[in-house]
Amino acid sequence: DVQLQASGGGLVQAGGSLRLSCAASGFTFDAHAILWFRQAPGKEREVASCINDSDGSTLYADSVKGRFTISSDNAKNTVYLQMDSLKPEDTAVYYCAARGLAPWFDCSAYTLGMDYWGKGTKVTVSS
Repeated sequence: DVQLQASGGGLVQAGGSLRLSCAASGFTFDAHAILWFRQAPGKEREVASCINDSDGSTLYADSVKGRFTISSDNAKNTVYLQMDSLKPEDTAVYYCAARGLAPWFDCSAYTLGMDYWGKGTKVTVSS
């Protein structure tokens, strides 16, 4: 079975840090880009970050650029999202998703849709 297990969410004060993990199984990890989306209360889901290990490319939403860092450990089939300098507006449920790289996928094309979704992990940033 395909699984994307997100973890690492919690409650943190503004200015603090959290590291989210997305553990993948049931599909060829290195043949997929892994993305983090987030959905704040009352708002639409938005992309936060993406990593494509086939060419080393990453993507960050403008709202998280310079504060979030995405990385991948292929040996563990896990993608991490290091979130620093957190702000109350980062409060959301964070979801990881996977999209196959064949025949073509670039992180900037995230609106094309995802192949797999995981359950979310909640991040709450207090002011």
